[in-house]
Amino acid sequence: MDTVNTETATETATAETVVGTLDVPGAVLRYEVRGSGPLLLLLCGGASDAAVFDRLAAHLAVDHRVLTLDPRGNSRSPLDGPPVDQRVEIHAEDAERLLDLVAAPDEPVQVFGSCSGGLIALQLALRLADRRPDRIAALVVHEPPAFGLLPDAVERLAFIDAVHATYRRAGVPAAMEQFSAVFGGSPAPVLPEANDNTEFFLAHVMRPFTRFVPDFAALAPLTGRVVVAGGEVSRTYDVHRPAVALAERLGKKLVMFPGGHVGYAKWPDDFGRLLREVLREVLAEPVR
Repeated sequence: MDTVNTETATETATAETVVGTLDVPGAVLRYEVRGSGPLLLLLCGGASDAAVFDRLAAHLAVDHRVLTLDPRGNSRSPLDGPPVDQRVEIHAEDAERLLDLVAAPDEPVQVFGSCSGGLIALQLALRLADRRPDRIAALVVHEPPAFGLLPDAVERLAFIDAVHATYRRAGVPAAMEQFSAVFGGSPAPVLPEANDNTEFFLAHVMRPFTRFVPDFAALAPLTGRVVVAGGEVSRTYDVHRPAVALAERLGKKLVMFPGGHVGYAKWPDDFGRLLREVLREVLAEPVR
């Protein structure tokens, strides 16, 4: 097994996947790269890690170089200090640093972000819009929990605050039972994961991320490269509503993907085929 060490990154090669770590301010990020071809970054939701994309990444690695990571504070990407509330902007900086490590200097990157990963993807595109406008070639945002976009944002964010208060008072199970309302009353889906990050999500991710609203004026030049997506099964759930609102604000048609909020984990082949098709259509469009 070959190991490469630098001041900021280490990589360990396996038969199918390169596993590496990257030191960033305040954390150490663990990431995985598999396959060959155009670079495709997959950004997972707030309580997830790279394991949630294993099957989707394997499907897409046939014709893409697929990059996944554990977000800072989750699973195998430890924080340098005690847990703190997370910010979308800092996670977007992490993603940019990781792209600088993995991608060639002028290489265009395709990005898929689901749930809070969709918010990170949007902020990543905004970070690069002025300095490196050609870095993001295509961006698919799947059911981002931007409740601040909704007409009843005050009520929705008050609900999120109530879930956080329940967590502080009664613990994780009670909070997650209450939180299930965003999934139509069903329990939050059980997902592949390296570690259980639910408590970190409830304590430090849920509240700040659901309040994030992108800068639409700054995003306007990139609108042609953005696809907003939702889940067929989750279309009646509260977690789906921000995707509808985001598509309307961007003047886009919402693209419906197989399954629900985490359809990529349950139906990776069907999801991957549609994702590949959507990315291909964006890449075929002339840059305006």
